[in-house]
Amino acid sequence: MKRTRKVMEIVDPGEWVALREDDGRAYLLQKTPGEVKIKGLGRFDAAQLLDGYSIGDRIIVGQKSLTIVKPTLVEARRNMSRRAQVIGIKDSGFLISWMGIGIGSRILEGGHGSAGLAMHLASVMGEKGILISVESRPEHAIVGKENMERLREILPEFPDWYLFEGDFRDSRDTIMNICDSMDAAIIDIAEPWEIVPIVEEYLRPGGKLACYCPTTIQLEKSWEAIEECGMIVEWAGEMIERKWTKASKGGVRPGNTPIGHTAFLIMGAKISRDDEE
Repeated sequence: MKRTRKVMEIVDPGEWVALREDDGRAYLLQKTPGEVKIKGLGRFDAAQLLDGYSIGDRIIVGQKSLTIVKPTLVEARRNMSRRAQVIGIKDSGFLISWMGIGIGSRILEGGHGSAGLAMHLASVMGEKGILISVESRPEHAIVGKENMERLREILPEFPDWYLFEGDFRDSRDTIMNICDSMDAAIIDIAEPWEIVPIVEEYLRPGGKLACYCPTTIQLEKSWEAIEECGMIVEWAGEMIERKWTKASKGGVRPGNTPIGHTAFLIMGAKISRDDEE
């Protein structure tokens, strides 16, 4: 059977690429004229550096030999700007899977921060999805918007995304004007139980609600608020991650940096109420 050689894609002007080290570290770079400073690589003109190169080529930058690849969520997260603590990979993936978030979902995010969770949401929602993020702190919103706008240029599809600065309790009319019924809502603020009753009104029957709670006190109060709204708690707990490594003399063993508690997650679902006496 004859095998055809894959055609290499020349890096186009304005295109984002990732320069990947063999250990998985990567650096995001846009092919535009002008000097840029990339932490870990140095200063250079990106357009000149990438001129004539294709996706899949090996490139030398300073003392490093890297592979040019198309960037994805993975590279975008590794290179994101951070101000607020972000919801990590282990918790984001679990939330998305448990809550059934995917193509065309309508999602409400209370507490946007640096956009760690929002970036994961955007990557699975597609262009037909609707994502509404609310952030009370302007300094966090600026960083989160920067990360999301760059991700918009990287992903082949991006949801209809809105970011509002201000108190969640003052955003009702704004949210309802965009979408009067949400499939899911995720709350990541200091006192999530205070806005659980508000969020419950946005959800469709069967819609999911999740609270991200760093402490047991937050978990308990959120649990009580969910039940007081007539919703049911479907799951509560925490995700534990432990990395394994290959030993130099053979075999595998647990790594030295397990990721234990980051936060408690609690998931509730809106059910139809029986109005019959």
